[in-house]
Amino acid sequence: MTSGICTIGLAIFSTLALFGSKAIMGQRLPPPQVQNAQVPCFFIFGDSLVDNGNNNGMLTLARANYRPYGIDFPLGATGRFTNGQTYVDALARLLGFRNFIPPFARARAPREVLRGVNFASGAAGIREETGNNLGNHASMNQQLNNFGSVVQVMLRYFRGDTSLLNSYLGRCIFFSGMGSNDYLNNYFMSNFYTTGSDYTPEAFASLLLLLICCLGFEVIDKGCCGVGRNNGQITCLPSQQPCQDRRKYLFWDAFHPTELANVLLAQSSFSNQTFTYPVNIQQLAMA
Repeated sequence: MTSGICTIGLAIFSTLALFGSKAIMGQRLPPPQVQNAQVPCFFIFGDSLVDNGNNNGMLTLARANYRPYGIDFPLGATGRFTNGQTYVDALARLLGFRNFIPPFARARAPREVLRGVNFASGAAGIREETGNNLGNHASMNQQLNNFGSVVQVMLRYFRGDTSLLNSYLGRCIFFSGMGSNDYLNNYFMSNFYTTGSDYTPEAFASLLLLLICCLGFEVIDKGCCGVGRNNGQITCLPSQQPCQDRRKYLFWDAFHPTELANVLLAQSSFSNQTFTYPVNIQQLAMA
């Protein structure tokens, strides 16, 4: 196993879970050509991999509203735990949204929430106590409660017509990104997979690294910034100087991918059925 940063971080490539009523289950990058949105709204739940500023006003260590975070993002350090776009930022662009989905922390007006809200919170987990060691955050349960409050705002816009609102929400895409499914839904599930008996933990991590090498990144075992061995123990410190060529790095810090990695993952899951099952996201949006 090359390094702990890869063992923990590479699991992000298997954390995607998309659902809906129609559904089953650097350097600055040029934005894709944006047409009209393929779906009316996009709602996001998750942790720091997709948080876009919900933790900024919280008393927590899990914050990223300082440089060098956002060094390649047009709006600077917004609270995204990467140098530029997150996975869901890139996915929103591919879906045709002209603007990024706003964080729940500042999305309140009915017209503002109609196209979707990002509820994700750094350090959040499915279990209520997960992340308490880092301070305040919105757990999965709290994120669902926050969604409920947004639904009430939307209901006022639809003048109390729940049928019309349900029809509208039924055409939206919902994203949930928590957990590390290469391990939790593969390696540790001996009743469904033989992976746990086929590989030791070290060998399985090495296999994942081998697969990631095929994506073309030159540096896969070190963060672009951070502290400790391979920059893999603590996230980026305020005003820390990051690596110069972010496009060569798979990881931005100890746990989060670079913008380029996020964009490549979004492109793959959007139009390639190898990474999304039983349909890709583009097919889901058109269903």
